Amino acid sequence: MKKVHSLDDKYLTIILEALAVCKNYKPKFGKGSKAGFSLYEFQKLYQQDAFYAWFGLDSPLIYAAHRAAGGMTSLYRQIGIACERLFCQVLQDALEIEAQQATWSYQIPSTGGGTRKLSLDGKISLTDIRNTRRLASIQKWLMESAAHLHVDRKMASQLRGAVFEIRQGYKSKDSKRQNADLGNAANAYTNFYLPVLGLLSIQIDSDIEYRYTRSQWLILKGSLHGSPIDSMYVFCRDILGYDLANFFKRVSPRIKNEVEAIIQALLQ
Repeated sequence: MKKVHSLDDKYLTIILEALAVCKNYKPKFGKGSKAGFSLYEFQKLYQQDAFYAWFGLDSPLIYAAHRAAGGMTSLYRQIGIACERLFCQVLQDALEIEAQQATWSYQIPSTGGGTRKLSLDGKISLTDIRNTRRLASIQKWLMESAAHLHVDRKMASQLRGAVFEIRQGYKSKDSKRQNADLGNAANAYTNFYLPVLGLLSIQIDSDIEYRYTRSQWLILKGSLHGSPIDSMYVFCRDILGYDLANFFKRVSPRIKNEVEAIIQALLQ
């Protein structure tokens, strides 16, 4: 138990470092400014626009609304980034593998000539696992997952492992993003890896879930109950040997304090 809890600070730091980006969020107002606009800069920009000034859109309240709305989008984005980094680190620690063994990437032709590198957030390769009990558990999980997705038996028998796309939730209807993921799945199967969409929450659009499942993505939702082929937390506990749900329960007060401080800063 002490060894498991000793990872808490390490994993919590990954989350807090990602969230810290949100504290200084400033809206860009479509100008592409990397730093964003301060209240003074915003008012100067809008007061120079007669139409916006006539409608009172140079008001500090408008700035506050933009900052809060954009800041919340940033918060969700950084939570997603934290999830990606955290899961990759859990893979490394639980399976005793190196960072380069825990991620997956491949090259595709780019429109301007040459190639472009695409990456997923995590990888389990059977050849990298030295613990025989853990290896047997993952092999069994792979076969059960493939059967659940109705993967061709010959393909299923040749699976070398799994690759993971990790998100905090998935409700975006961005077709470009979905098409990219479906391309990732095709490349994963071509390389004999099972593609897995791992969600840390249960938030997923039903249409997206259907489309991904139809393309033979295994979807692990952030439910606390279920099986390793449908629950992210059961998968982590039973297959990786790390209880991720209990980690979140232990550190939840510290994460909540940080999120509340960020929201307070955004609303000021």
